[in-house]
Amino acid sequence: MTPMIDVVFLLLVFFLCTASFQIHEQVLPSSLQIAGGTADRPEDVPQQLVDLEHVIVKIFWQEGRPSWEVNRTPKASLAEVADVLAAAAAVQVDIPVIVDPAAAVPVGYVIEVYDLSRALGFAKIQFAASPDTPQT
Repeated sequence: MTPMIDVVFLLLVFFLCTASFQIHEQVLPSSLQIAGGTADRPEDVPQQLVDLEHVIVKIFWQEGRPSWEVNRTPKASLAEVADVLAAAAAVQVDIPVIVDPAAAVPVGYVIEVYDLSRALGFAKIQFAASPDTPQT
């Protein structure tokens, strides 16, 4: 009788040590709709926005005011930048947004683009830096 109790305790300890007490979320049944899926994608989106690998927003400082360029297309105001970013976010929010400010651009304008990107739902926002920029 004693050896049988020993074996049962050993099996109990073995199963307790090897068990993972985490819920496997992918196998749980669910009827939730995923927001931002292909069903929500607008039909009249230009092909150039569908094939994007990244969005590059360059900020320049000319004549005491900022100017923007989104994927090599000049934009006159931050509202135009917001329109392009919103159109790209409607297609795919997991592409990286790269903010590339010129050296003379005040940090406030860079933060505005960053905040705008976050508000539109982009998760990957990166800042570009040239290799000749002095490190502090």
